[in-house]
Amino acid sequence: MSQNTVIALSAEDFASEVENATVPVLVDFWSEHCGPCKMLAPVLDEVAAQLGERAKITKVDVMANRELAVKYGVRAVPTLLFLKDGEVKVTKVGTMAKDAIVDTLDSLA
Repeated sequence: MSQNTVIALSAEDFASEVENATVPVLVDFWSEHCGPCKMLAPVLDEVAAQLGERAKITKVDVMANRELAVKYGVRAVPTLLFLKDGEVKVTKVGTMAKDAIVDTLDSLA
């Protein structure tokens, strides 16, 4: 599956898109009322376009998916989880530069 955009996830499709992925996955836990989240969104769009099939870039609205936020211990937004083989390898609270996101995903490939 070719992916050049950020995928919005819900609890229903989280397992199939994230836990069962064959490539590294970035999950952005965000909220509509979060300024840094809004600043990060275009950066994630660029990362998705740059990496294509090498990684999957996803986002979860914490207000609509509280159970996922609780499951992954999200206490602030944005929280970025980097997963490989369904397992969280890196957690970053706050924003990240595009190059740092790409480097982190490439290190998990």
